[in-house]
Amino acid sequence: MDHSPAFLRVVNEARSRVHEVSLEEARARLAANPAAVLVDVREESEWLAGHASEAQHLGKGILERDLEKRFPDPATELILYCGGGYRSILSAEVAQRMGYTNVTSLVGGYKSMVQAAWPMTR
Repeated sequence: MDHSPAFLRVVNEARSRVHEVSLEEARARLAANPAAVLVDVREESEWLAGHASEAQHLGKGILERDLEKRFPDPATELILYCGGGYRSILSAEVAQRMGYTNVTSLVGGYKSMVQAAWPMTR
C-alpha cells in the first residue's frame, strides 16, 4: 500500500513509544500466557475477509470507545495487528495513553501472518 508522507511521519513518531513484536515473539507470548489476547484492529470488511483464528476484533475506529468494556483490566496483555503493522502501532499508542501497560504491535501485521501460514478463518 502507498502511504502518505504525513501518515508515515505520525506512525514513525508513535513507533518510538510502542513496543513491536515479531511473529515468533507473538506466538511465544500467546503460548506462554493463556490470558494474552490477539486483537485485530482492521476495518470490519477486512476482518470478514479473513483473520487470525484466535483473534478478537476491535477495529481502530472504535478502539477508544470499546477497549475498556472489552478488556477492563489495563494489565491485560494485548497484541495488536492490522494489515501491515502501521494502524496497530497507532492503536497501541492510544491504548497505552488510556492506561494499558502490556500492549504490543505485531510487525508486518496480517500480511506477514498470511505469509507465515498463521491459522486463519473467515
